[in-house]
Amino acid sequence: MRLDQFLQKTGIVKRRSLAKEICDRGLVEIGGRRAKAAHEVTPKEILTVKFHDRRCTYTVLGIPQGNVKKEDRVEYAQLTNEERFHEE
Repeated sequence: MRLDQFLQKTGIVKRRSLAKEICDRGLVEIGGRRAKAAHEVTPKEILTVKFHDRRCTYTVLGIPQGNVKKEDRVEYAQLTNEERFHEE
C-alpha cells in the first residue's frame, strides 16, 4: 500500500491529498530518510510524521485491506513517540 494511502486509512492524516502534500514537503520519514507518497509501506517500518506542533513516530504493525474502522486503526499503526513543540 502506498504511504499516502496508509497514512489516510490509519487515521494518521485525515485526507489522502494532505498525506501526499506532507510527503512532498519532506515531512514524513521512514527509517530516518525522507519518504515519497508512492513508497510501498511494509510491516515493522518506523514512520516519523512532522505536524505543525509535534513530531510523531509510529511503528507499522500491518497493512490494511480496504477501509478501516476507527476502532480498528490501532491494529495497523502504533504511536511509539510524540514530541510536542512549544512556541515562544
